[in-house]
Amino acid sequence: MVKTSLQRAGLVALVLSLSVGTALAEVPPTFSENGFISGTMEIDFGTRKNPDTSGKLAEGSPAEGSKDTYTLNLNVAKTTEFSGKIERQPRLVSSVLGREIQAAKLTYDVNLAVRNPNDLTQRKNVGKWVGPVSIGVDGTYDFGSGTANANQLRMAIDAVGKAQAFVGPFGGMIKGKSQEKKGILAEQLEKVKTFTRTLKGGKKVVVTAKNTDPLKFQGLVLGEGPAQTYPRATVNGNLDYDYDTGNWYTDGIRFKYTFNGTEMEDLVTGSIKWVEDSNREQNGKGQYDFNLRFNEHKAQPATGEDAAFAGSASQAEDAFFEVDNSIPSMTGTISFEDNLAGSGEDASVHSSKVLYALNANQLTKQQAMNFWKLWLVIVGPTNDE
Repeated sequence: MVKTSLQRAGLVALVLSLSVGTALAEVPPTFSENGFISGTMEIDFGTRKNPDTSGKLAEGSPAEGSKDTYTLNLNVAKTTEFSGKIERQPRLVSSVLGREIQAAKLTYDVNLAVRNPNDLTQRKNVGKWVGPVSIGVDGTYDFGSGTANANQLRMAIDAVGKAQAFVGPFGGMIKGKSQEKKGILAEQLEKVKTFTRTLKGGKKVVVTAKNTDPLKFQGLVLGEGPAQTYPRATVNGNLDYDYDTGNWYTDGIRFKYTFNGTEMEDLVTGSIKWVEDSNREQNGKGQYDFNLRFNEHKAQPATGEDAAFAGSASQAEDAFFEVDNSIPSMTGTISFEDNLAGSGEDASVHSSKVLYALNANQLTKQQAMNFWKLWLVIVGPTNDE
């Protein structure tokens, strides 16, 4: 049978329509919305309020059985809710021989719920984010093998409606404090680090952090869930804490995952700046200002011959923290109201009320959720320093 030109044209149009539809389905849509990650967390630092009085533990230890508890009620993209608690148990050693009395670990007990994107009044509980994370003597967070049948940190999702049950196990590790090095110079080289940011027009600004402590993500696996639209992701890279300023910096955290059969990779760079209220000693207030960029290397324009004559890198710290909304990014704040015991350098935070107000700028739900999961698995370092 010979097709007419009209039939052939219709067939071509159908094929193009199907291929375009498939391509669009493989790439998740982006959103720009204030409060994309929002809610509250209350922290009770039991390890600071309950010192050891038995004399059997090393000097300055908290009492055996003391824990820090993080009670949260948060949501991502208005459609996914996290409520429950995370407990952190410290490592305790004996006062004489230094023998381990209590191992360090995190324990998650977080309820997961979703809302219907088409009707936010409809809400269903779908499972739990649950399980332990062991913390080694060297500060390594061990998330286990990443297999679904292990007793480790996981998202355990129930069958609800047409959604199937599944388990999203976490895996891999996070290296905490740097390994000890011999010699003063080696120690200084480990701690001093320079971070560069490119502003509009190609100008570069540089910040040097002189007293850093990196969190190193090494094959860290973020479990699938709470819905299957949030796939398993593997994370590598560093998030560096600067003890002098309270700031966090990263020159690259890589998230790799598969969405609708397409391999995805996001490179997150930027800063999380700590800003203290001018009256913090009285009101306990301070906040993190987020300025994280997603795949900014893809947003940089091609350079020509004039790039060789562009201005050199500047040390202007204020410029480094400027927000550029032309690039996919996460901005906004995490605000703290701390209950301080003592004053000055001896002040200790005994409890905190935390308010999340993070904004998405041209981000996908998957990008926001991946970072949110990462932020919650480092709940200790990001809240306790």
